Amino acid sequence: MIARSRRAVTGATPPGRSGGRLADEVYDTLLGQLMSLRIEPGSRVTIDVLARELGVSQTPIRDALNRMEAEGLVVRVPHAGYRIPPQITRHRFEDMLEVRLLLEPAAARRSAERASLEQVAGLRAMLGEMAELEGGDGPTAYGAFGLRDAAFHDLVALSAENQVIREALARLHSHVHLFRLHHDTQVTHLAMAEHEDIVAAIAARDPDAAAYAMRRHILRSGERFRRLFDEVKDAGAVAVEA
Repeated sequence: MIARSRRAVTGATPPGRSGGRLADEVYDTLLGQLMSLRIEPGSRVTIDVLARELGVSQTPIRDALNRMEAEGLVVRVPHAGYRIPPQITRHRFEDMLEVRLLLEPAAARRSAERASLEQVAGLRAMLGEMAELEGGDGPTAYGAFGLRDAAFHDLVALSAENQVIREALARLHSHVHLFRLHHDTQVTHLAMAEHEDIVAAIAARDPDAAAYAMRRHILRSGERFRRLFDEVKDAGAVAVEA
């Protein structure tokens, strides 16, 4: 059964989307499965299997997968469907973090200056939805939290009223890649507190505090996920020594 689309959650249509189409809902469902590792890196997916699993025709599945292929989230394999690419490399992770540090604090600053009362209320509502999922049991809840985490950052960019920044951040798919690295409920708990600081600064119309809170959040998030690469490296070194 198709999950609620991100548009239904946030009230805003993310960049590049038509909004309300079944293909968009399929797209969000597949993103959630990627982020929860229900669909694992390196695994193969086919249109007919997904159509049966989600209870829809092949057309929205094909549309969603075509879009995901264009965004680098799946790879088409001739005569064999699609393959989920490996998780991001350490180098790609660091590049992505650098771009986020350039763009997202600026977006938070502009949001504090420009966000409407309705948009501030939307950010608070998103925090409420994330709180319901915080520490949720199982990969499905973790993936759902990741989708709303991405939607939260998109709402900040939307309220900044800078479409170029918003589109650039959307193309990164940073939350998809980060949440695929590891399933850790501690990540959701720490992110919640940092998100609350961002919203508080935006609501207070304090641009400097908003930019600072966003920069601190991205840096701390980077530290949390960077440890995963270090753990994998250490495990590999132990295996070699053995």
